[in-house]
Amino acid sequence: MTKDELTLAMEELDEEKVEELVNQRLEQGISPLEIIRPIQEGMEIVGSKFQSGEYFLSELIMAGEIMKNANEVLEPRLEEGAAEKKGTVVIGTVAGDIHDLGKNIVISLLKGAGYEVVDLGVDVPKEKFVEALKESGAPLVGMSVLLTGCQDAMKEAIDAIREAGLDTKILIGGNFVNEKIKEHVGADYYATHAGDGVDVAKEVVGV
Repeated sequence: MTKDELTLAMEELDEEKVEELVNQRLEQGISPLEIIRPIQEGMEIVGSKFQSGEYFLSELIMAGEIMKNANEVLEPRLEEGAAEKKGTVVIGTVAGDIHDLGKNIVISLLKGAGYEVVDLGVDVPKEKFVEALKESGAPLVGMSVLLTGCQDAMKEAIDAIREAGLDTKILIGGNFVNEKIKEHVGADYYATHAGDGVDVAKEVVGV
C-alpha cells in the first residue's frame, strides 16, 4: 500500500512539505480530521523508528514540533467542523512526567471527533485529576505517561479517583503500557496509539 504523501513528509521530518500539504488540502476543502490522520500515522512511524534506534531523541523532538505546528493550523478548524459536543474527557500527564506530545495528539483527535476536552497539562498531581473530574462530571479520564518510573504516580492518581467515589472510566496511554500495567494500576482501558483514545471515548460516551 502506498504511503500518503503527508505521512511520508512527516516520517522524513520535512517541515516545509508538511506545512505545504496541510495548507493545500485545506484549500481543497478536505476535512481537518482527514488531514490530521496521515500526520498522526507519520508520527507513529517516527515513534517506532525512535524505539528501534533508527531515530534519536532529536528527531523525535523535531517531529513533535512539526506535529505541533500542524495542529495549530488544524485544531481551530477541527473544532469548527465538529458537530455539537458529544461529551467531556479530562486528560493529563501524570505527576513526575512532563511529556505532552502523545497527550496533545490525542486531544486534537478528540476535539476533532466532537468531544469537549479538559487539558490538565503535564506533571499533574492526583488531587488535580480528582478536582477536574468532580467539576466537569466527565465520564472518562485519560492519563498519559512516557516514563516508566511514573507508573506509581499513575496508580496513586487512579486510587485517589476511586477513593473519591467517582464512577469515571480511566484510560491510560503511553509507549510502554499494556494489559498487565492496566491491571496493575487499576485502569479500565489502555492505549498505545492516539487513535485508540477516540475509540475508547466513543465506547464510554456511547457516541
